[in-house]
Amino acid sequence: MLTPTAKNALAALLTSAAVCFASQPTNAQELPHQALNAEHYNRVAIQESNADPAHPQVVTPETQKDEHYKLVIQVSDADPAKWNLALNNASNIQHELGKANVEIEIVAYGPGIGMLGADSKVADRLAQALDSNIGLIACENSMRKAKLAKENMYGGVSFVRAGVVHIMKREREDWAYLRP
Repeated sequence: MLTPTAKNALAALLTSAAVCFASQPTNAQELPHQALNAEHYNRVAIQESNADPAHPQVVTPETQKDEHYKLVIQVSDADPAKWNLALNNASNIQHELGKANVEIEIVAYGPGIGMLGADSKVADRLAQALDSNIGLIACENSMRKAKLAKENMYGGVSFVRAGVVHIMKREREDWAYLRP
C-alpha cells in the first residue's frame, strides 16, 4: 500500500509523463485511484523514501529490490519432476527478487509427503533449498497416513499439523500462493 505522499508523487509522475488512462479522471480526487491502477498494470512504483511529488523517482521491477515478498508453494504430488519444478521456481524467484527480499516455504502434503523423506529422489535439491533459506514443511496428517515418522524425514524439514491449513493461514497473512 502506498502512502498518500507516494500516491501524489505517482500521480504527478504519470500526469507529467502524459500517461493516458482508459477513463480520464474528472476531478483531482479520482487521480490517485487511477494512478494506483496504472502502477499495478504498468509495474511502476514511486520510491517512498524521499518521495517528493515535484521530483518523483521511478523504480521499475528490475531495479526495485527493497520490497519484501512472501511465497508459499504447495506440492502435493509424488512426481520428482513436479518437485524439481517447485524447487526451480523457488530458486528463480530468489534470483529475480534477491534472496534477502523474499521468504519462501514449500509445503508438502498428500502424495507429495514422501518427497521430503530422508531417502527422497530429490534429496540433493532439498539440501540446496535449505541452504538457500527456502523452508521445507511437511504435513503431519499426511505423514501419519503414510506411516512416516519425523525421523524418516530429510534433516531440516519443519512440521505443521495440517499442510492445507498452514497454506490457508499463509494466504490470509498475504503470502502469495503457487502450485506448480
